[in-house]
Amino acid sequence: MVDLKGTPLNDVLIVMMSAIGDAVHVLPVVSALKRHSPDCRITWVLQPGPASFVQGHPCVDEILVFHRKQGLSAFREILKELRGRRFDVLLAFQISIKAGLITAFSGVPIRLGFDRRRSRDLNFLFTTHRIPSRPDQHVQDQYFEFLRALDVTDGPVEWNIGPWPDERPAQERFYQEIDRPALPLVIATSNPEKDWVPERWAELCSVLYEEFGLQPVLAGGRSPREVAIEAIIQERARCPVVSTLGIPLRELVGLLDGAALTISLDTGPMHMSVALGRPVVSLMGYNNPKRVGPYRRFRDLIVDAYGDPGESYPITRASRRNRMSRITVAAVVEKVRVWQAKYRSDYGDGLGGRAGR
Repeated sequence: MVDLKGTPLNDVLIVMMSAIGDAVHVLPVVSALKRHSPDCRITWVLQPGPASFVQGHPCVDEILVFHRKQGLSAFREILKELRGRRFDVLLAFQISIKAGLITAFSGVPIRLGFDRRRSRDLNFLFTTHRIPSRPDQHVQDQYFEFLRALDVTDGPVEWNIGPWPDERPAQERFYQEIDRPALPLVIATSNPEKDWVPERWAELCSVLYEEFGLQPVLAGGRSPREVAIEAIIQERARCPVVSTLGIPLRELVGLLDGAALTISLDTGPMHMSVALGRPVVSLMGYNNPKRVGPYRRFRDLIVDAYGDPGESYPITRASRRNRMSRITVAAVVEKVRVWQAKYRSDYGDGLGGRAGR
């Protein structure tokens, strides 16, 4: 184990620029650093999407936005921002080449990252201290290794993603228009291999509305693929379907926070729901749910198409293609029944169903 015990933590730079789910996993590390050193100043390099999600977090003092689409000028701008600034330690969570270049030229004397086995694009060459290899584990636990290297206690796990007080009125206004408990459906991801069959989403909406008294609410972005799936769902579902596709990420936090239940593919909002403490049925087949599925909570609500029936597979980074089509509507409904029996009374129906009260 790399030992950085006694390393000053007055100014910390975090390099984890992309993916909402990864940003969610970094936040408990940020919270633990603040508990350990309340005066610690934390600066985080983020791309615009995740930056809009993290903006306003009480433990993040500054966000430096990396505009990846600007190419080389994006690197120049970030390095210009960092020039002349002093940080005690850099935490290199991201293992891509773009993150490695920023790490290498940041000028931070202690740059902590993963070992060679867990790096990509030779990222380990850009760090000065490396967390040694160990058996694969959940990504959240993997990030906690940074804290142990710095002799910082990692518990309790605190995400604290909001909604912030000034976001509550918009959340209330949305839910005042919903006349039954809301169930957000996260219908697409950035990787088609992780998506589900659109026609099954439509049938699921009908079942959720007719048998469980829930209001399906489509959630996510407005990529061409998501818009196409939205059209199929709204055409084929036997019930009204509310669409919020394209809402800002901070508004998505409010939507998930007020939901009775969320059904999500393997993407950021799944982890956001866990962070909010709201039940989520997770549809997973491409990535290993033991490694990137819901952390600690709601694992009994995972629809697992990654493993074969009866298979006891290990935690591994390997992906499996062509698995999501194995998931049936009946399999998802079965998990909704588990939610109804086990979680509905304890977690309630969120903020939905207020219209007309």
